[in-house]
Amino acid sequence: MSRKEITRREFIKGTAALAGTAFLTSCTVSPLAKGQTPTAVDQVTLGKTGLKLSRLGIGTGTHGGRVQRSLGTEGFNRLIRYVYDQGITYIDTAENYKTHTWIRDAIKGIDREKLFIQTKMPGFPDNPLKVIDRYRKELGVDYIDSLLVHCTVRNDWDERRKRLLDAFEEAKAKKIIRAHGVSCHSLGALTKAAQLDWVDVNLVRLNPQGVKIDTSDVGWRARSNASHVPAVLEQIKVMRQNQHGIIGMKIIGEGNFAEPEDREKSIRFTMQSGLVDAVVIGFKSTAEVDEAIQRINCALAQTA
Repeated sequence: MSRKEITRREFIKGTAALAGTAFLTSCTVSPLAKGQTPTAVDQVTLGKTGLKLSRLGIGTGTHGGRVQRSLGTEGFNRLIRYVYDQGITYIDTAENYKTHTWIRDAIKGIDREKLFIQTKMPGFPDNPLKVIDRYRKELGVDYIDSLLVHCTVRNDWDERRKRLLDAFEEAKAKKIIRAHGVSCHSLGALTKAAQLDWVDVNLVRLNPQGVKIDTSDVGWRARSNASHVPAVLEQIKVMRQNQHGIIGMKIIGEGNFAEPEDREKSIRFTMQSGLVDAVVIGFKSTAEVDEAIQRINCALAQTA
């Protein structure tokens, strides 16, 4: 996307991110607490997997990855290097986002052991193991830290995609993936995910405004409504009881929270809930990264 093609809405969102930093000046941490409170870039444990990742991750799939790809390869590379320099080691992608090879080029020269890379497999491929091998080549890695069944909407997704579940388990035994799990797009699918021992990692949609989170409707037909939030939280609590790894997504409503107050409200709610191990946000600028880190640090400091 050229500069001329940037829409007025995207411009407003970008400037709002910068303006939102004014709020952060009121968020202070006492000298005694500095270095003792949790932060956005801490290495945290993902549920019972034992795997480590930064509490904040960078997503590369905003609006199907179009937002990140619009940066161009040089801009994308700079953004990935910037987040890594800030201490963000978790990178989230998926086949659908078309950013596998972009990530491969961006992470060249970075110690692989210091990164946590999560990707996702859609649909019903005939040979999932062959697809996993392709993913590894596209990403330029020997193993994938976390591989998810992507975008489940039915409450019997585990039966319908059993071929994937079996293949992921085999891949884990071969150590070409380190954990497996699911991303859900309906309350029925989320409820099933919370119950399954097979699930190591849940990628869950979460924000207090109820924007783009799971409902009883299948797919993306549901309207945003905060009344849907309690049902989602109930299932996340079940996941927590079952020691699943839990990563929050849609924290910024997939970029829809243009007002600083909405971003602050959502980040504070999510980070103070005690229900997620980590969160992922689809950034498009270093200013957005800086703001998210500061807001998360502030929210965490208030609970310390």
